[in-house]
Amino acid sequence: MEYLFLVITTSIWGSLYVVTKIALAEIPPVTLLMLRYAIASIVFGIILAVTKKKLNFKKKDIGNMLFIGIVGYFLGVAAQVVGTKYGGASLASLVNALNPVFITIFAAVYLKERIGPARILSILLGLAGVYIIIAGSHGVELKLGVVFSIASAILWSLSSVLVKKISAEYDPVAVTAAALWIATALSIPCSIIELSHTAQYNLFSPVSIGCILYLGIIGTAVPNLLWNLSLSRLDASICSLFYPVQPLVSVLLGGLLLGERMTVPFWTGAVLIISGLFLSIAGSHKNQ
Repeated sequence: MEYLFLVITTSIWGSLYVVTKIALAEIPPVTLLMLRYAIASIVFGIILAVTKKKLNFKKKDIGNMLFIGIVGYFLGVAAQVVGTKYGGASLASLVNALNPVFITIFAAVYLKERIGPARILSILLGLAGVYIIIAGSHGVELKLGVVFSIASAILWSLSSVLVKKISAEYDPVAVTAAALWIATALSIPCSIIELSHTAQYNLFSPVSIGCILYLGIIGTAVPNLLWNLSLSRLDASICSLFYPVQPLVSVLLGGLLLGERMTVPFWTGAVLIISGLFLSIAGSHKNQ
């Protein structure tokens, strides 16, 4: 059953980029993020109330939680949304698949984890793949999409290392809820400013409402719960083996639903990134 949960989780993560791209036609990026997080925050609030779990963070970890909420959940995911807006669902998902590679680098720096030859090669392959995609991207918007997607992967990976550092002391559901609430609080004033400078938007069309509900409930609350449940029953290295499902689903849906065209540099970079991703996961599995 846990393997089914992992397939569902990574498939949902892959679909997020496509649904986000559809929603961005009517909702500005930061406002979309705020609405998604607001709904997910309510869902996690209900979960905490039902399970009677509390946010008992120690004083020494409050700074870490603020960093996770601000840098990872707010800035990192906001950059992901902007990257999807400019680069498209397929490209943004593929670049964000580099998360395990960047996590490897930051874990070595901050957690003193050893980087073996396989991981070094995975990093080089991933960076080469991104370089080829950037070089093959024509137009300012596509290049901006790649840049914002890279920034998103770096920020999210950095915060993930902190999550790993404090995860032994706190319930992952409580950590996720707190991070979501922090990011939601930050996104509200930013959304107000954004809407005041946006000429056209439609928050209440059927498409907008459907996308917001999907992103908040199906796209955020459900996969986080399934992922945490899987991690509690399986080794992290086994769970990570399912991560490549995300870009594959996104590329497939991007082509079918959005008509996104894949160029030769895109596929070349994709092969290098996914190869590096598998090597990174294999290296992590070997070291455990």
